[in-house]
Amino acid sequence: MARAPRLTESAGAVFAVLAGAGRATRPQLASLAGLSKPTVSAAVAELESVRLAAHSGTASSGTGRNAAVYRLGPAAGAVLAVDLGPALTRVRGCALDGTLLAEATGSRAGAADVVREALDALPADAPLRTIVVAVGDVTAPRKEGAGMRPATAKAGPVFDAVAVALPPGVPVHLENNVNCAALAELHEGAARGRNTFGYLRIGVGIGLGIVVGGQVLSGANGAAGELARLPYPWDDGREPRHEALEEYIGARSLLRRAAEAWPDTDGPCPGTAEQLFTLAAQGRAAARAVVDRHAVDVGRLAAAVTAVLDPGLVVLGGSTGAYPQLLQGVRAELARLSWPTEVVSSTVGDLGTVVGAARLAVSRGVQTVTESAGAKD
Repeated sequence: MARAPRLTESAGAVFAVLAGAGRATRPQLASLAGLSKPTVSAAVAELESVRLAAHSGTASSGTGRNAAVYRLGPAAGAVLAVDLGPALTRVRGCALDGTLLAEATGSRAGAADVVREALDALPADAPLRTIVVAVGDVTAPRKEGAGMRPATAKAGPVFDAVAVALPPGVPVHLENNVNCAALAELHEGAARGRNTFGYLRIGVGIGLGIVVGGQVLSGANGAAGELARLPYPWDDGREPRHEALEEYIGARSLLRRAAEAWPDTDGPCPGTAEQLFTLAAQGRAAARAVVDRHAVDVGRLAAAVTAVLDPGLVVLGGSTGAYPQLLQGVRAELARLSWPTEVVSSTVGDLGTVVGAARLAVSRGVQTVTESAGAKD
């Protein structure tokens, strides 16, 4: 990994603003960075000298004069976001202004090859600044103290398989996949303009992304929102089992319940959640009954979340949770059991995790360039 050049504090501030803006004139950079025009001019010249900024045409200033427009330069580099999903691996490479440079999708079993495909598609002259890997697990420090890895066998083996494809020397950050999706909903999805909300993912597993004051809450162990660990069942004479709630609400159990309740007269039983929800939308009674019951279960889980967080907004996502057929039932059960809370469906869909991971990677990539700022002042 090419090390970022040392920058003055003002150049670091201008670089961060330019990365966020994508393109800007010097007066715009001065306004956004809160710096004087002479200071910005010197900072831009410094960034151009090390190829972190480049001239990108001109724009009318509104006074009859044209102003030079700047963008990030080729030395700014790129970042990589990897979503190790339960079935698919999605990878995106982005410039530090968020521009998509490369993407690849493939099976979980071939995750390392998917990562290599995306890496090969990145511009050869763009130094890789950081990598964010989203996993369906809590993350923890490695025992030897070098870096992070998934805490359990849920994602540990597939991460280890992917790690061999990652370029050496590039910082790797692990993040929970639900937290990444919550970031995507916050900035680009159903929670835009809402700084506090819960992103409730229901799919093969279950999880909660908690956003408070515009920030994702991770918790002391990095395990905030691990709903699979809620005690279940919780009743007289019944001992809670490890991650039994996730087993009950997850997609596999949903399809098993559909199979158990499916009448022979209703044709073939749906083998996927998509088929089940499609039949429910068509008004098929057996499918509708299973989906309605699932909505009640999800509503009760949302009520538990609301009792603790009172988030005001719950965004439903995941391979089963995002279906709009659940909304009415979830809203009704939540209203029956807890505080008034808005419930909406995800709008970022299956790409939410990789989109959020890419946003996090861009933020960390900009930080790697600017963290030495001030050394030359």
